[in-house]
Amino acid sequence: MWPLLPSALALLAMAAVIVVAGVRLTRVADALAERTGLGDAIGGALLLGAVTSLPGNVTVATGALSGDAAFALANPVGGVALQTVWLAIADLVYRRVNLEHAAASLQNVLQSVLLLALLAVPVIAYATPTLMVGWVHVLTLAIPLLYGYGLVLLRQMQRDPMWQPTRTAQTADDDSAGENPEETAGDQPPLRRLWFTLAGLGVIVGVAGWIVGRAGLSLVAATGLEGGLVGFTFTTAISSLPELVVLMTAVRMGQLTLGIGNIVGGNVYDMLMLALADVAYLEGSVYSAAGQDSLILVGGTLLITAILIAGLLARHRRGIGFEGVSIPVIYLSIIALMVWA
Repeated sequence: MWPLLPSALALLAMAAVIVVAGVRLTRVADALAERTGLGDAIGGALLLGAVTSLPGNVTVATGALSGDAAFALANPVGGVALQTVWLAIADLVYRRVNLEHAAASLQNVLQSVLLLALLAVPVIAYATPTLMVGWVHVLTLAIPLLYGYGLVLLRQMQRDPMWQPTRTAQTADDDSAGENPEETAGDQPPLRRLWFTLAGLGVIVGVAGWIVGRAGLSLVAATGLEGGLVGFTFTTAISSLPELVVLMTAVRMGQLTLGIGNIVGGNVYDMLMLALADVAYLEGSVYSAAGQDSLILVGGTLLITAILIAGLLARHRRGIGFEGVSIPVIYLSIIALMVWA
């Protein structure tokens, strides 16, 4: 473990690295979403959601392999909660209309519903600690299956939607959806270069995630704080910075659906980290080992996600909406419960 001061300095330094890489990630992923014809919502989920979640992936694996189940479980769950809070912050930046109204997308609604289903897995797994295959809980196998099935549904919905959001003057267009990649290429960089750039940025944020994980575990050891609390707050705040940077940059670029898709897609992708945490935690089921406090984190995050879905469906036109106020309040309440419970 590292001493307290080097750990704090490492967290700050990696925050800067992640912020710089996140800005570049937005532009590269936006270009790839356009060139490949994925569209902003699915492009945000697959490209941005996966790459910006890399710091969290490495942090979770580091915590699980080090034997801190609460830290490993709290990072992905905390990532979902905090990244949803970022939407409220983005609403303050995009003042013309409620962000959830402008970025109307059934794909984002479907991904949020899928997220509810994935968040239910650790609750059920906690209550069934004996359903094991080796050291891995049986329900861990359901997480990648649900994620893969969700991607299939997303693609089907894009090709043949059975519902459509009402379009208004404030609704943002998913400009790249359905376009011919050859027609939109123009004078842009070669597609291969964009993919290599995305991969290189992924390596950078992945290394940053490992340092964040080591520094976070050192912070737990040096301060005596609970691993779950540190994972839900400090390390999650650092590892989820790419999502904040990407969201804010996308909003400023006018790519609203891409920005929302990055957050929601990143949240769904974060649930794959639960499977990673359980596999990497070699002492048994990570769900039961994380303790009862983990139920507070998961339950609160379920509530935050449900409110986000309500906001995406209600589509208030003005202000930050009820979801923009309630989501940060619930997030802070979860932290308070963790401290005083």
